[in-house]
Amino acid sequence: MIALIQRVSEASVTVEGEVTGAIGQGVLVLLGVEQGDDEAKADKLLHKVSGYRIFSDENGKMNLNVSQVSGSLLVVSQFTLAADTGKGMRPSFSGGAHPADAERLYEYFVARARESGVPTETGRFAADMKVRLLNDGPVTFWLQV
Repeated sequence: MIALIQRVSEASVTVEGEVTGAIGQGVLVLLGVEQGDDEAKADKLLHKVSGYRIFSDENGKMNLNVSQVSGSLLVVSQFTLAADTGKGMRPSFSGGAHPADAERLYEYFVARARESGVPTETGRFAADMKVRLLNDGPVTFWLQV
């Protein structure tokens, strides 16, 4: 399971002209589900995402996590993160989870994030989404479990 996380001042996702999720300060999570991923990996990745210290403390050091700054998560499914780009000029998606499994684990990740108390917004699984963000820093990290 992969999360490309970006520290944002604001972010939103729109599907067919409708905003499905929007946050102020927080973390945009582009979530990719791979074959073999399960709930244990989703829990481990969520723990890492929500605990990752990417916000500045009073000394300007990245020492605070999203909860410590009263931030939010915007979770967007992103199957292209599971792409194999090692050969040729066209990505292969053979390592990605079957769509039904990916959706189940995406929904599980979102539900667990909400249960953790971090305000969580979403895109729409498998939709053509338009994502807007104001990357703060820029600060972007690739997390994989």
